[in-house]
Amino acid sequence: MKWRGRRTSRNIDDRRGQSAGFPGFGRAGGDGRRIRMGGRRSGIGGLGLIVVIGIALLMGVNPLTLLTGDGSGFTVPTNAPSSGSNQIDDTSEEFVSVVLADTEDVWGEIFKASDKQYRPPTLVLFSDRVSSACGLASAASGPFYCPGDRQAYLDMSFFQVMDRRLGAKGDFARAYVIAHEIAHHVQNELGVMEQVNRLRQRSSQVESNQLSVMLELQADCYSGVWAHHAQRKYGLLEPGDIEEALNAANQIGDDTLQRSSGQAVVPDSFTHGTSEQRVRWFTAGMQSGDPGQCDTFNASRL
Repeated sequence: MKWRGRRTSRNIDDRRGQSAGFPGFGRAGGDGRRIRMGGRRSGIGGLGLIVVIGIALLMGVNPLTLLTGDGSGFTVPTNAPSSGSNQIDDTSEEFVSVVLADTEDVWGEIFKASDKQYRPPTLVLFSDRVSSACGLASAASGPFYCPGDRQAYLDMSFFQVMDRRLGAKGDFARAYVIAHEIAHHVQNELGVMEQVNRLRQRSSQVESNQLSVMLELQADCYSGVWAHHAQRKYGLLEPGDIEEALNAANQIGDDTLQRSSGQAVVPDSFTHGTSEQRVRWFTAGMQSGDPGQCDTFNASRL
């Protein structure tokens, strides 16, 4: 991937080495059975957040799964190691900043073409654990996006997990991860995340999981849209880059992760989509470059 020498983003908050402190109290929400591209934000207040975190801990699940609908982060295998000292060199930091800047340019232009204003998110770099408006998260939660504070969160040791445990190597695979989290911000800006979270609050567990899959697959498609426009704008792709992204999408499918952890494959428990679905929706976005082709909520086939 050709990324050196391009603009870097200023929207990075480096919290590595800092104490996580206490979780903040944020908002998230949604509206309507048919997902629309617009809407206001509302949702869980402080007391509700405490209750959700308590329930999650009792159930042995990541509180962010309940708070953000599990459509705003990557799943990490349950036996994945913690980040440890998180030794990252300056080159890796610059890479993340360049990719973030690319997403700002691409989505800024796409929004402008639709007479909308794109408000870029902040990307928070952390080590081990971090406090967000969605609660306190550890590195084991994987990268995630919090709609309550409009920020994406990344412990860059996740890239090591990708390399060593998931078999998803390469710089473009890493760029896909960043673009995926920014895609959740795009969903939040358009009101999609709000609507999905509201629907999930009044749905059964199976229905809630299905909505999460739709949200996740749309983010994969939006990641492909970013890749399409970034290639046209910067010519960043090198031989093997697309294969790296497709392999990453394949390795983090719910079915693949369940098999690799020795679990039975249970489709009703899926929250992110199968490997085949994730590859197919990323490809759809990459080939078309059209966000309108990413309507997973009304698609005849996921």
